[in-house]
Amino acid sequence: MVVLGKARLFFLSLMYHYVVKFCIGGDVITSTEYIRDPASITSSGGRYRMGFFSPNGSANRYVGVWYDNVPTNNVLWVANRENPILDSSGVVTISGTGNLVVMNGKKELVWSSNVSNSVTDAKAQLSDSGNLLLLKNSSNSSANDADPLWDSFQHMTDSFLEKMKLITDSRTNEKQALTSWKSPSDPSIGSFSASLDLRNIPELYIWNGSSLYWRSGPWNGNIFIGVPKMQSVYINGFSLVDDHEGKVYLTYSFAEASYLSYLLLKSNGDLVQPYLNQNSSSWGIVWSSHTSDCDVYGRCGPFGICNANKSPICSCLRGFEPKNSEEWNRGNFSNGCIRRSLLQCNGTTNGSSTAGKKDGFLKLAMMKVPNSGIFYSTLKDDCPGNCSINCSCVAYAYDPGVGCMFWIGDLIDLQKFSIGGTTLYIRLAHSELDEKGHLKEIIAPTVIIGTLTVIVTIWFARRKAKKQALNKSKEKHLSGGEAPSVLMLGENLSRVEFQEFVKYKIEELAAATGNFGEANKLGRGGFGPVYKGRLPNGQEIAVKRLSKASGQGQQEFMNEMMVICKVQHRNLVRLLGCCAEGDEKMLIYEFMPNKSLDTFLFDPLKRVHLDWRTRFNIVDGICRGLLYLHRDSRLRIIHRDLKTGNILLDEELNPKISDFGMARIFGGNENQANTRRVVGTYGYMAPEYAMEGRFSEKSDVFSFGILLLEIVSGRRNTSFNDEDECISLLGLAWKLWNEDHALTLVDPKIPATCFEVELLRYINVGLLCTQERAKDRPSISTVISMINSEIVDLPRPKQPAFTVRKINQDADSSGQSQRTCSANDVTLTILQAR
Repeated sequence: MVVLGKARLFFLSLMYHYVVKFCIGGDVITSTEYIRDPASITSSGGRYRMGFFSPNGSANRYVGVWYDNVPTNNVLWVANRENPILDSSGVVTISGTGNLVVMNGKKELVWSSNVSNSVTDAKAQLSDSGNLLLLKNSSNSSANDADPLWDSFQHMTDSFLEKMKLITDSRTNEKQALTSWKSPSDPSIGSFSASLDLRNIPELYIWNGSSLYWRSGPWNGNIFIGVPKMQSVYINGFSLVDDHEGKVYLTYSFAEASYLSYLLLKSNGDLVQPYLNQNSSSWGIVWSSHTSDCDVYGRCGPFGICNANKSPICSCLRGFEPKNSEEWNRGNFSNGCIRRSLLQCNGTTNGSSTAGKKDGFLKLAMMKVPNSGIFYSTLKDDCPGNCSINCSCVAYAYDPGVGCMFWIGDLIDLQKFSIGGTTLYIRLAHSELDEKGHLKEIIAPTVIIGTLTVIVTIWFARRKAKKQALNKSKEKHLSGGEAPSVLMLGENLSRVEFQEFVKYKIEELAAATGNFGEANKLGRGGFGPVYKGRLPNGQEIAVKRLSKASGQGQQEFMNEMMVICKVQHRNLVRLLGCCAEGDEKMLIYEFMPNKSLDTFLFDPLKRVHLDWRTRFNIVDGICRGLLYLHRDSRLRIIHRDLKTGNILLDEELNPKISDFGMARIFGGNENQANTRRVVGTYGYMAPEYAMEGRFSEKSDVFSFGILLLEIVSGRRNTSFNDEDECISLLGLAWKLWNEDHALTLVDPKIPATCFEVELLRYINVGLLCTQERAKDRPSISTVISMINSEIVDLPRPKQPAFTVRKINQDADSSGQSQRTCSANDVTLTILQAR
C-alpha cells in the first residue's frame, strides 16, 4: 500500500507539472496551452503581460493586458469588463469554435471574442505592441499577421496605445470609441467616451453620456488647434489618416521605442497622457484635457468667453451682456450672453445715429475657436469679405492647415488661452466699434478692388524702377564683386511697409538697453553685438547693432529685414522692427531667453538639459523651418549660414532659425545660383559653395547635416586640432561609421543603448546630408521622412566632403598644412575670383 501510495503521489506530481506546462505559455494561448488564474503570458519582447487581475479595492477577477515589469501595472485593456469572475477559478483558452474565451470554474462562458467565421484551429498571441490577436494556428502565422481573425486594438477599452487606430466611418458614422471605467475599482463601461467627429473638420470629442463634455478643436494636418500646448514635435507623430474608403483614423507613434506612454480616458472624463519616468520609476502625467473649469464644454454658455486666469472665469464678449443677470451674478453662466446691438444685416439700429453703418469685427488672439464651424479651403485674405457679405456669419478665423472657418448662430465653447490658440474675429454692430482701431471695419468690395488696382500698379512701377537701378549698379560695381540688392538705405527703408513692422528711434533703443551697456550684452555675431532690451510696455527684445568694423553692412541689413518680414513660421525668429539713423543700423527681434543652441550644446554644464527627446525636438523644429523656407513659404529662400549659433531657443527650448543677412531668394524656376561673394561659416559650407560659389537648397542641407552631427555628438565640427587623427567631426563620424562604431560618436550625456536605433539613423542621415556631390544629398522634405522613420531603409552614405586631411608635401616652403575648415565659428565674407 505504501508503494502504491508513493507511485500515486509521483503520478499526481508528474500530471501537475504537465498541466502547469500547458497552462502557462510564452506569448500564445491555444486549446491545449491555456492559462488558469493566476497564470499569464508575456509578449515575446517582454513589454506586455496578459493575465488575471483585481482592480484596487475589489476582489473581482478580470482578464486584462498591462505593461510588464513596471512599478504599477496600469491595465490597458480588459476582456470581461462587464462580467467579472467572483473567485480565482478563471481560465482563458480557445473554444471548440475557434474563439478566444474566458470561463469560470463552473465552465460557464464569461467572455468571448465572438467571431462568427472563426476556424477550429486557432490561437491567441500577445504582440509586442500590446495587441492581443486571434490567428489561424498555422506554422507561418504570427503576431505580425496583417489580417487577424480578431484583435483587441479593434475593441479598445479606456486606453489608446501607440499604433492603435481610433476609427470613424464617414459613410456609416460608425465610430470606435474609448470608454471609461465606471470607477477606479470597477472596469465596467462608465459614462464617458471619446471618439473622432467628422461632421466638419475632424475633431476629438469626449462625451458624458449623450452630452458633449470636451472637444479638441479642429485638426489642421499637424495638431488639434484647440489643445494649446499641442505641437507636432511634442506629440511624437500623431497623424490623421484617410484610407479613401470612407474611414478616417487617428494614430500615433513615439520617436523613442523605450518610451512608455499612452492616452487614458479616466472615469471622471479626463483624457490624460501618463508616462513612465525612467529615473524615478514612477508614473507621471504629460498632458491632461482638463486643467481648469474652462475645459468643460460650453462652461460660459453662448457668446460667453472662459479665461481660467480671471475671476470669475466667465465673461461676455465685447458687445454682449448676460442673458440672465441674476443667474450670472450667482455664478450660473450656462445661459450665456446676448447682443446689446443688432447687426446691420439684421435690421436698423432703432433709428440711432449709427443706423446704416457697417458692422465690424472684434479681433481676439490666442482663442479656442467655437464649436460647429463651417470650413472652406480659401485664401486668408478672402475670409473677412466672405463673412461680411453673409448676414448669417457671426465670426470667422483662419488656420493655414484648415483654411477659412465661419460660424453662424450661437458661439459656444469660447476659451482664452495663455499660449497657442487661433485668432478669432467676432462680428459686432458699428455702435460697438471704438475709435482706437481695436475693431476692423468691413471694407466695401468696390473699395477693396480699387485699392488692389492701385497697389498692383505701384508694384509694377517700382519693380521696373528697381530693375533699372540694379542694372546701373551692376555696371558701376567693381570687377569680381556682386551687385548689392539695394542701393540707398534711406530710400529703400521707406519701401518696407510690412504689417506690425516698427521703425524704432535710437533714443528708444538706447533707453531699452541701458545705453547699450555691457550688462545687457547677449553676445556678438558677424553682424555686430546683440543686446537685451525692455520696452516701456514691458516687452523684452533683442537688439542687433551693426558694428562699423563688421564685414557686413547695408546690403545684409536690408536683406535680412526684407526677407524675414515676408516669412512667418514657428521655427523662424520674428523680426519686430529696425532702426536706421545716420551711421546706426539696428534690427530688433523677439527675445529668446535661452540664447542660441551652441550656448547649450557645447557647454559641459548646460548640455545636461539637452536630453535625447529635447534634441529630437530641436532637430525636427530646424527641419520644419528649413522646409518652410525651401518649399512652403511664398518666397523660396536659401539661408546660406545655418549653424548652431544661428539656432535660437525659446523658454521651452524650441528652436528658431535666425540671421537672414546672408539669405537669398530664388525665383519660381530657379534651383541654383552662382556668386562671387561667398558668405557663411567655415565648417558648415558645402564644398561647391565654398570652392565655386554655387549654392542651392542642397547647400543648406549640407549645413544641416553638420548641425545634426553636432547635436548628436555635442562637439563642434571645427573643434579638432592638427594633432587629431581626424580633420573634423564629419571626418570622425565617417571613420567610426565605416568601423561599425558609430555609437561612440554619441554625446556621453545621452544613454546610447536606450536610443540606439534612432541615434544610428540620425548619424546615417547626417552623413547623407554631407555628401560630396549636391545631387547625392536628400532634400529637406526627404530628411524629415528619414528622421521620422517614414523611410525605413536608408541608403548607405558615400564618403562625405572634407573627411580627408590634405598635407602640403613642401612643408618647409609653405610653413603650414592645408585645412578644409577654419577653427572658429565666425561668419565670413570671401571675395573670390572665378
